[in-house]
Amino acid sequence: MQSPFIDNPAGFEARSQDTICINESHLQHKWYHNFKYLMVGVLFGIGFVKAEVISWFRIQEMFRLQSFHMYGIIGSAVATGIISVWLIRRFRINTIYGEPITFAPKKFNKGQVYGGLLFGLGWALTGACPGPLFAQVGTGASVVAVVLASAVAGTWVYGRFRDWLPH
Repeated sequence: MQSPFIDNPAGFEARSQDTICINESHLQHKWYHNFKYLMVGVLFGIGFVKAEVISWFRIQEMFRLQSFHMYGIIGSAVATGIISVWLIRRFRINTIYGEPITFAPKKFNKGQVYGGLLFGLGWALTGACPGPLFAQVGTGASVVAVVLASAVAGTWVYGRFRDWLPH
């Protein structure tokens, strides 16, 4: 099934601003189907803990340029992503349900620079980015619940005022 947005550039652009991915599956599954994602998330969180990705100390070392640990982890994730995208494009790999995977071109926007700086500042101040937040709360760092609540509130505020912001 081909997306109707591929033939309609205006619709495609409107869709790319939406919160739903253009590769969104249209298959309907039973409620328990998502447990596999819960299990992957739990394993991912355990990996974060074991690799010390959620360690405030490790994050501070990274921002103070005192250790290569986090840069190595981030660099290996970027390399894995680059290789994965190349393989998907090269061999036209489909999803496990046979649906095609497409990559949409992105336009550069100066707001991305401002957003990246704001994200990095928040990361440096709190010692947490969105992925490890849940693992930090899961390990009992209850003070991080404030950061998690702030991240959720910031996401809501952006969604509420997105139409009035420059994109």
